[in-house]
Order: sequence, then structure tokens, then C-alpha cells
Amino acid sequence: MRSEMSDEERLALEAEMHRLNIEHRDLDAAIAALEQLGSFDQLQIQRLKKRKLHLRDRLNVLSNKLTPDIIA
Repeated sequence: MRSEMSDEERLALEAEMHRLNIEHRDLDAAIAALEQLGSFDQLQIQRLKKRKLHLRDRLNVLSNKLTPDIIA
């Protein structure tokens, strides 16, 4: 298995991470807005939070791909 990725692959991963970070922040804002309304739909908020957690997991996977393994 090759250990190095091309510049093109690295740029694609960084672009995806950027997009996911934006979506994560947008979900944060949407959840906060729904909670401030007072009469919020708890199921909708749970779905948004679940999506947010999924995005965070995906961001961690991508980050691990971009960060080289260092053998101590």
C-alpha cells in the first residue's frame, strides 16, 4: 500500500473537509435558531444533532488521512 498521496488527492480531501466544516457550522446555527424559538420540534433537533455528529466523524477520518502516521 502506498503511503504518500498526490497533491491532487490532498487538495480534494482538504476541499471536502472545508465543505464539511461549513456544513457543520451551519447545522450548529440551525440548531441554535430552533432552540431559541421556544416551540421547537425535538425530533428535528435530534436529527440535526445526529447529522452534525456524522459530519464530525467524517472530518476526523479525513483529518487522519491527511496527517501522516508517526512511528515513535
